[in-house]
Amino acid sequence: MSSIRDVASRAGVSVATVSRALTGRGKVSAATKATVQAAARELGYVASVTASSLASGRTRNIGIVMPTVGRWYYSSVLQAVASELNGAGYDLTLYITENDEQFRHKIFADFLLRKRLDAVISVTLRPTDHELRQLKKVGRPLLAVGGIIPGVATVRVDEVSIAELATEHLLSLGHRDIAFIGSPEVVDADFQLTSSRERGYLRAMEAAGITPPAEWRISADFTTAVAYQRARNILVNPRFKPTAFFCASDEMAFGAIMAARDLGLSVPQDISVIGIDGHEIGELFGLTTIAQFPAAQGSAAALKTLALLGEIELESDPTESFLSTEFVARFSTAPPPA
Repeated sequence: MSSIRDVASRAGVSVATVSRALTGRGKVSAATKATVQAAARELGYVASVTASSLASGRTRNIGIVMPTVGRWYYSSVLQAVASELNGAGYDLTLYITENDEQFRHKIFADFLLRKRLDAVISVTLRPTDHELRQLKKVGRPLLAVGGIIPGVATVRVDEVSIAELATEHLLSLGHRDIAFIGSPEVVDADFQLTSSRERGYLRAMEAAGITPPAEWRISADFTTAVAYQRARNILVNPRFKPTAFFCASDEMAFGAIMAARDLGLSVPQDISVIGIDGHEIGELFGLTTIAQFPAAQGSAAALKTLALLGEIELESDPTESFLSTEFVARFSTAPPPA
């Protein structure tokens, strides 16, 4: 059975260079890396992850915790993180809380500490102060996606500002009766993403001299199906006739559009709809939205985590400011009907 010394001899380099070339740790030129990999293939040599871990104290495995992978935002973040980490020679262990508080606590208080991980990425979930102390005690760097944790690197967009922009767009078209479709507290428990978007909505409405009544703020669960039913209930209510919906996610905006169409209403002639996300099928609905580029958030999170581990150096720090968003104007918004 070939050894790392055999590979070094075949490639004409040192054992240390072979280790760097095959594990991805440390700098080595592309040409040398290719030579070492070719020698390893010819000799049938596979680097021992266990031996590398014992020598370096690293497992080359990063944990990622998120509420679900069943929604577009989370699956997009996950795919981008996995792509960056795989390219850097890291494994990824996924933990899903499914909004179960006891299971979520078990993940942070037990699984992440017991499992051999080099770092943890938390997506829209804020560990408790006790959980943060535990992670720090065992030397696990933490990166948070979606909100602020004092003393922790973060990757996020300006939730309040983009919600304010979405509402201002509807106001600029002449809408005043604007309903907000958000989420219940159980979905919003950590970084208050939906609350932040609701604050942006309220700030823009109040700046326009409008105080939205409670019935204009509608609870959904970020799914198309529930948003469809909530929007339908509002649209058939004879006492409340909004001229526009601002939805806290594109998937809920899809539900609002389908509810309006099923009731024989035209979008945007009878009712306007705007969302937040930049969902990949938004164009099929002609949805006007604020794109927040979750894949870019995932890539930034992975790269920042690798930088925290000393694997790479970043030209700029993606956690020092808000990541970019983009207003995408399509065909789901127009001036209100006369």
